[in-house]
Amino acid sequence: MSQHAAPVAAAPRVAATESGTTPLRRGLPRVTGGEPWPPAGFAPAPTATPVQDVVAAPEPPPLASPAPPVASPIPVTEPVEASSSTTELVPSAPAAAVVPSGPRAPLPFRQTVFPGAAARTRPEPRPEPTRYGPFTRAQWAGATVVGGLGLLFAAGMAVLAVRWFLSLPALQDFLTTYPGEYHLPEGAPVGLPGWLGWQHFFNVFLMVLIIRSGLRVRSEKRPAVFWTPRTNPKGKISLTLWFHQALDLLWLVNGVVFIVLLFVTGQWMRVIPTSWEVFPNALSAVLQYISLDWPTENGWVNYNSVQQLAYFATIFLAAPLAAITGVRMSGVWPKNAKTLNRIYPVEWARAVHFPVMLYFVAFIAVHVFLVFATGALRNLNHMYAAQGSTDPNAYADNWLGFWLFVASMIVIAAAWVAARPLVLAPIARLFGTVSSR
Repeated sequence: MSQHAAPVAAAPRVAATESGTTPLRRGLPRVTGGEPWPPAGFAPAPTATPVQDVVAAPEPPPLASPAPPVASPIPVTEPVEASSSTTELVPSAPAAAVVPSGPRAPLPFRQTVFPGAAARTRPEPRPEPTRYGPFTRAQWAGATVVGGLGLLFAAGMAVLAVRWFLSLPALQDFLTTYPGEYHLPEGAPVGLPGWLGWQHFFNVFLMVLIIRSGLRVRSEKRPAVFWTPRTNPKGKISLTLWFHQALDLLWLVNGVVFIVLLFVTGQWMRVIPTSWEVFPNALSAVLQYISLDWPTENGWVNYNSVQQLAYFATIFLAAPLAAITGVRMSGVWPKNAKTLNRIYPVEWARAVHFPVMLYFVAFIAVHVFLVFATGALRNLNHMYAAQGSTDPNAYADNWLGFWLFVASMIVIAAAWVAARPLVLAPIARLFGTVSSR
């Protein structure tokens, strides 16, 4: 069956005029693999006038089956005159728009698009807080508060439990038999001599600076100042380490003098246990401390057994350990002694040296607390003013020992502040060479 297409309007044509100089903008092809549309050319000049022709649509031949449309470019042809044999006319097509030459005018509004949910503005993430070890500062504060409350609760429960325990008849008899101290041997000296007070001050002075410099050595990554001995140019060490070792040497000298005087004057009987009764008396003193019903011994005459054991451990165990491990880690130790190094490796010395320092810190803290908690004026008079009596209340109102203690703390604080390269370098130059690298 044949089909007759209705007449269609011919494509608008542009009158033959001079072509412009603006090239046509070409886009995507109309068919796959085709040429870009429209064909290459130039836009007509602005004065070109469109020409309209009306032609009759030719009758197409009969189609056997529909074929897919194929787009093909329609070139612009020369204008032809209308045929007189056309039988049907159609309205002319609208005039073709003139493509202006030159750049496009900007849009009168800002071009926007919907950004989508993923393009929304998010706030900047907070910086990661600084950690000190495993926790941040706030976490350490919280852990300190929680831990302190936990320890306070545990201490309260321990006090109540021990007080109930000591109220039992069997424990009452134990406290009567072992009051917390035992009698010293015959001939034991009474009182504390003046040299012991000076030794005590020097020991505290040096120990505080040794702890400060030792912690500085552990935390110092890139030393700014170095010290080199004159006899060994290869033995360069940091100025902080030199200061630490110099303090260690002075501390050892002070300790040797203390031990010699301790045995010469008989004061060793106050700090070295002379009876096995020291152990049950120490247990009794510990129970009395926990129950807050503290021992009432007179330190001018005798120490309780806990004090005696603590002094013995500090003088004859902790101090030698600190000295032996310190020497092993210092430059004094022979590096080429292979057998000796294998028997006593430096790793053992490092593993012991720092815990011994922590022991000294704990001992000083507990010692100072008990001095102030069991009669500050009386105890400070014993140690700093060498004043005391068999009557425990004889010097309970004397402030001389207290002010001497304050003066010693001022000296120690001044030394703590002055322990820096600006002050230490001139002293170190007296024994070697000081350099910045």
